[in-house]
Amino acid sequence: QVQLVQSGGGLVQSGGSLRLSCAASGFTFRIDAMSWYRQAPGKERELVAVIGSASGGTNYADFVKGRFTISRDNVVNTVYLQMNSLKPEDTAVYYCNARDKYSKEYWGQGTQVTVSS
Repeated sequence: QVQLVQSGGGLVQSGGSLRLSCAASGFTFRIDAMSWYRQAPGKERELVAVIGSASGGTNYADFVKGRFTISRDNVVNTVYLQMNSLKPEDTAVYYCNARDKYSKEYWGQGTQVTVSS
């Protein structure tokens, strides 16, 4: 099993920055990739960014390219999402996700990000 604990988030003005963290514990050696998703009220959950555990390769949704950066620290088994130039439409609950080599997925508890205009 893998446990994910998120931190960060909160309220920020448009154009501001926030950083989210996601600390993994348990069978972290099984993790193939970690991702950030978000879900705005009345909308489906959508992928924001993903990072490979071995390769470190990253991929981003078009709506965050150039503004958000996903990174990892394998020493402390933590993934980060640095969010810059935030917009009101970035307001959502952000979730950390881990997918293991057996394609099982694990989710963090979610954290609210609110961007005021």
